[in-house]
Amino acid sequence: MLLFCLTAITTTFVGGLHYSAFLQDFRSVAPLVPATRQLMLKGLWYSATILGILGTHEMGHYLACRYYGVNASLPYFLPAPIALTGTLGAFIRIRQPIRSKRTLFDIGVAGPIAGFLVAVPALFIGLSLSHVARVPSDFTGLSLGEPLLFQWATRLVWGTVPEGYSVNLHPMAFAAWFGLLATALNLFPLGQLDGGHVSYAVLGRRSTIVTLATVMAAILLTVVYSLSWLVWTVLMVVMLFAFGPAHPPTPDEHVPLDRVRLWLAVFALVMFVVCFTPAPVEPLELLEPPNR
Repeated sequence: MLLFCLTAITTTFVGGLHYSAFLQDFRSVAPLVPATRQLMLKGLWYSATILGILGTHEMGHYLACRYYGVNASLPYFLPAPIALTGTLGAFIRIRQPIRSKRTLFDIGVAGPIAGFLVAVPALFIGLSLSHVARVPSDFTGLSLGEPLLFQWATRLVWGTVPEGYSVNLHPMAFAAWFGLLATALNLFPLGQLDGGHVSYAVLGRRSTIVTLATVMAAILLTVVYSLSWLVWTVLMVVMLFAFGPAHPPTPDEHVPLDRVRLWLAVFALVMFVVCFTPAPVEPLELLEPPNR
């Protein structure tokens, strides 16, 4: 509860900053410090949305654990004084080994699906609250990588954005963007991540090859494409050395999953593809409108 309250404070403060930037419409004016009660209340657009996405994601895991009688904690939220997000996400602690591939799969996939079902409507609502604004020629800021789902939603809501204009994201839309990114990161097929559980449940010991390939791909993304992957890649390498490339085995490793779960695994892969972006955040570049 303490961590949740702290995360609510940090995300609300950051949400106020996002709403202040939203009001500026890309203009280079003095920033509006979210010190007033009204502006802090506006910060709840971001805070409530991102806490809802992250909380629903973790509750998906938690309720699946409760269903199968697996001892697990309630979600731990991670506050962070980071001006972009205000949080490092959330997690639950599973306190006992999982003895079945089907149980492992269900617990692993429940979180991303639950969070995705909240992030998608939040994205469309947030985009409808956004607006198109002219971008000054001297504008500098952060470029947010646009996942496929984000691009499709933007086209549906705003169509083709004219040259020299861009969609000024409402804080709720930015929270949904962050929720999509968090979903993609969790679905990386690595170790104790959700994607690692799903990969092992589907592929068994062959998932080790996928894990090693994922780490190599992350290193290449960092070196060749975008330094914004640096922190995440370092964390992946640390996890690889700390826990090893192989997923902890279950006694029924040889038992294949049923057809319904295999289709859910395909859906999880589709979620990863539409939520992934090769360059999440790049400094000093303008967020390109969808028609470029």
